[in-house]
Amino acid sequence: MKIGILKEQEPERRVVLLPEAIRSLSGVDVLVEKGCGDKTYMSENNYKDAGAILLSKEKVLTDSLIILKINPPTKDELSILSENQVLISALNPFVNIDLVKKLRDKKITSFSLDILPRTSRAQAMDILSSMATIAGYKAVLDAANHLPKFFPMFMSAAGTIKPAKMLILGAGVAGLQALSIARKLGAVVEVFDVRSAVKEEVLSLGGKFVDVEGANEDVAAGGYAVEQTNEFKEKQAKAIHELAIKSNVVICAAQIPGKKAPLLIKKETVYKMLPGSVIVDLAASTGGNCELTENKNIIEKNNVKIIGNSDYPGDMPIDASRMFGKNVVNFLKLIIDEKGNLNLNFEDEIVKYTCVTHEGEIINDRIKEIINN
Repeated sequence: MKIGILKEQEPERRVVLLPEAIRSLSGVDVLVEKGCGDKTYMSENNYKDAGAILLSKEKVLTDSLIILKINPPTKDELSILSENQVLISALNPFVNIDLVKKLRDKKITSFSLDILPRTSRAQAMDILSSMATIAGYKAVLDAANHLPKFFPMFMSAAGTIKPAKMLILGAGVAGLQALSIARKLGAVVEVFDVRSAVKEEVLSLGGKFVDVEGANEDVAAGGYAVEQTNEFKEKQAKAIHELAIKSNVVICAAQIPGKKAPLLIKKETVYKMLPGSVIVDLAASTGGNCELTENKNIIEKNNVKIIGNSDYPGDMPIDASRMFGKNVVNFLKLIIDEKGNLNLNFEDEIVKYTCVTHEGEIINDRIKEIINN
């Protein structure tokens, strides 16, 4: 069986598999588009040494049974894919409905690794957690670079410098990683999340958990945040406003899969924040948690700097590719048997839940519901 790796379009700097990941695959031939590793500082010789066969994009697409990508296929790539090929990527299927329909109509089997169930068994394949780890890490470092004061407390002959105060909105992987790094740098950190289950993790990392009563928690959501009632949103807005105007840094990391990011920092709050404060909005690509956020841009409003960046993993292409690739290899082990043959077991919870389309049908129930409505 042949597995194909495509070069991602600019400005993406990551690659779905590094040469080291290819070496871990057995019983398959790996076809790699020429130049796919350029942005990760991996030469074509690195891939050849790992046993890969370098070809043109068209040859990789036509000769491979399984196609691996980080981002959804482009229009041209999709036009070359044919019936019964398998596409594994981060398709964002709850939003890219037209793409889902095209994959269904072309009878392409597709898996979207960004909709993995949040189970302990799926953790080794969880690309969202891997990339969120990088995002949380880089967000704090970026904030520290832009903040016109120290993070830690300093005691010197010149007096005592108070530690920076940070507010983190969302205690998912990115938020918890941000908390960990911020505490190591000496900041005082408060964390808000609608899921009470994360309170223990926040406390264990040295943060203070912000309790707002009345949050709606859905067990069926698989560990993800869900939409909240208007009554809760009012309580939430008041609590966040009071905390934000006393903070030097706000890290926005609250998102709901398949939906616009919840608005948590309003314009009025920004204009009352401390001069020199920094907001880093990791939800910028889905609308932002801050009302004034501009995706892929850094702006300043009333002496408050707002950084809209949902692509911090792209700033660390080597380790981001390494982590992403390990997740992909672990998923491949579920659908490829020991002899290197494709073996799709839809009795497996992870395989079924992650599958978007197969044999001209939409498999994932949540996506099916969105399309039918």
